[in-house]
Amino acid sequence: MAADTMRKIQTQGVHHITLMGADRQTSIDFWEGVLGMPFIFDQPNLDDPSQGHLYFDPGDGRLITIFTNEERKPDASRTSSETGAVHHIAFNVSQASFWQVAKRLDARGIRHSGPKDRGFMDSIYFQDPLGLTIELASYRFEPPEGCRHADVMIEAHRIRVERGDYNIDREHLADAIELLVSRSQQSLSTDRNPKDPYGRG
Repeated sequence: MAADTMRKIQTQGVHHITLMGADRQTSIDFWEGVLGMPFIFDQPNLDDPSQGHLYFDPGDGRLITIFTNEERKPDASRTSSETGAVHHIAFNVSQASFWQVAKRLDARGIRHSGPKDRGFMDSIYFQDPLGLTIELASYRFEPPEGCRHADVMIEAHRIRVERGDYNIDREHLADAIELLVSRSQQSLSTDRNPKDPYGRG
């Protein structure tokens, strides 16, 4: 096919993720009862009337949907991690919530990884009742006004690579945020370089 006839199909975000669930109540008890996602929509699976189709709001208005069947029982065996399979799903939580996760999972007897330092975020992993690995992740930064987390990440990546560092960490993020602010926000100053107003150097 000629390159001039090929066009991209531009995506604009995740619309929804659909998972194969067990019985209806297990889905409600986990997605709303553990992760706090409001249960917002309920109808049959329009392609298979033997299944229910439950919809949950993960917090950003996108959707997590679950196909359910009362004849299926929860199986906590690890879901496939073979090529082509879903390894895990990550959900965003605030720093305030993140540092409560281990304690709240412990209170339910749910095994977890404990907090993991990812440089640009904190993560914790555990499995849902059907063996799917869930990650709760919390960014360690807020993007500047008018920018997205992805904007900060790509600039931090470029800074990291230029410096020859192994992974993105807080310094790269801070420098990326400073760079984005200088690019996107105007100032009356003609020289916006760092200054020492204390006269010490």
